[in-house]
Amino acid sequence: MRLARELLGGTLVRVTPDGHRLSGRVVEVEAYDCPRDPACTAGRFHAARSAEMAIAPGHWLFWFAHGHPLLQVACRQEGVSASVLIRALEPLEGAGKMLDYRPVTRQRDLTSGPAKLVYALGLDPLQISHRPVNSPELHLLAPETPLADDEVTVTARVGIREGRNLPWRFLIRGNGWVSPAQPSMELAAP
Repeated sequence: MRLARELLGGTLVRVTPDGHRLSGRVVEVEAYDCPRDPACTAGRFHAARSAEMAIAPGHWLFWFAHGHPLLQVACRQEGVSASVLIRALEPLEGAGKMLDYRPVTRQRDLTSGPAKLVYALGLDPLQISHRPVNSPELHLLAPETPLADDEVTVTARVGIREGRNLPWRFLIRGNGWVSPAQPSMELAAP
């Protein structure tokens, strides 16, 4: 869960095949740790998914929910299914190009959800999955300054039933780009 918290405030950078640079500040993440997480179905129901998630840490992977791709970072030693879901970004560079990929009428809808940001960045899961997080076409930059505890909110996770109340969803307090799915419950930090 430490990695999930540390990703907040970092920058996700996408360089498109035609050379456009798109970037966004990571404002919301959610952790999944299959060995001890009842919400993680990889080991229980999806043998192929379990194998995919058990790649070496520091690699991109995708989970498809309701047919939509969700961007994740593998985060435990190889052989253990665990990841951090990137849930929302605050656009920094290339918002016009993002709008080409994902036309919306309200700019706030551009990257304020896990599938939204994948579409806005023009990501192709087949080309990105299993690549290192420091790949030229998609990479993460650490925050210049780690966020203080009073800048971070820890809540219940979104869109799941089992394990919902584990304190593994982290967001930047008051940020307007956080996904609209807001659980009513703020939890104590792990």
